[in-house]
Amino acid sequence: MNISTQEAEKLLKGRQTFSQVGFSMLLERMKKLYSQEPTEAMLQRVTDEINAFLSKFKAIMTTDYEHISDVLTNEKKCHVLAFEDVCTWIEDGKVLHIAGTEALLRKLPKGSWIGGSTEYFIAEQGGLISGGLLCVTEIDCEDFSIKTYDVGEIKNVGNDAFVNGFSIVIIPFDSEIHKVYSENAAGYEHIFMRNITGWIAGCNLDVPKQTPIAVNGALPEAYPDKAVALHLKIPEDKNVRVNIINVFSQDEASPVIEFTREGFSAVNCLVDGKETVFADYITQNDIDTKLPLVGDYSGNGVNISFKSVEDGTVNFYAPVFSGIKYRMAQRLPDYAAAFQVNIEKASGDNAVFSCNCILNFLYGRIEDEKVEKFNGPLTFGEIAYQLVNQTLVYVTVTD
Repeated sequence: MNISTQEAEKLLKGRQTFSQVGFSMLLERMKKLYSQEPTEAMLQRVTDEINAFLSKFKAIMTTDYEHISDVLTNEKKCHVLAFEDVCTWIEDGKVLHIAGTEALLRKLPKGSWIGGSTEYFIAEQGGLISGGLLCVTEIDCEDFSIKTYDVGEIKNVGNDAFVNGFSIVIIPFDSEIHKVYSENAAGYEHIFMRNITGWIAGCNLDVPKQTPIAVNGALPEAYPDKAVALHLKIPEDKNVRVNIINVFSQDEASPVIEFTREGFSAVNCLVDGKETVFADYITQNDIDTKLPLVGDYSGNGVNISFKSVEDGTVNFYAPVFSGIKYRMAQRLPDYAAAFQVNIEKASGDNAVFSCNCILNFLYGRIEDEKVEKFNGPLTFGEIAYQLVNQTLVYVTVTD
């Protein structure tokens, strides 16, 4: 066993009891040294001393290795790290999901990872915008595959996923494959029989002329027009669940809105069965487009967020579908408070992956607000089997 500086720091904060008294004494000494001098240099010294002990006495540390693994397993899996630290993790052979700028992602070494572009994260300290850091989720998995999909191949994503496992898919925003997946995923073979999750990569909204990318780190190759997927196999005695936190519900006072043409934009719609120019309906009824349309999927609400209203056309961040009855979302007295209440209710202690919509960040005012349990990228669309909006998506693995 050889631990990283991040893992050593976790051990120093832990309260486990170890059978080898020498190791317990060493840890107490390291805790004292690091508390007196909490620097990177001291943390490296502490890590080196712990690794030296583990290497020399590995024959008598078998039982304690299990305790150490328990400590590290319970560690928060998502971290916002400097470029050099991420390179070290990759070179150590860790299986990783990485979010960051195109410039940083393109410089990372080859390894067992996938990545997508964004500068928006939910970190331990709260919402964060950074072009110099990377948001990294470590996945404990030995059996996995990394694949790239073009527009003709993306239909196979469900077939390629493990029967017992989950897949993280990253797709560049506003690309042809974004459109193809969003409009057709519901019809893909096995899409609902596998645990397909992921997100839409984006870029800094205040920096023009950027192109979102997805990266296959096993090559490594970056793509503005292809999707990447990390397919992960989970032990048969474990259960995987894809979860959604959605603070919105249909406003029962809203008329039913339906669409006869599917896609990311609409000119006309049916409002309580009457054909209507949707842009006019929004203007005349003073509709707050920060609130999404909510589709009724057999009692579950799935959001479609508004992107813009331009020249009589309403544009969305996800496609609308025929046959789905939409209503406007019910107004929230306090978006941020409602979001936090739903976070607190969620059982996310075992979340192994999560992503959150950038609209929750912008409209819910969660910058610098802690979102306990659910650290990860802020995205331009979330994938929970198919594309969803203004939600937090997370994956749990339980016994």
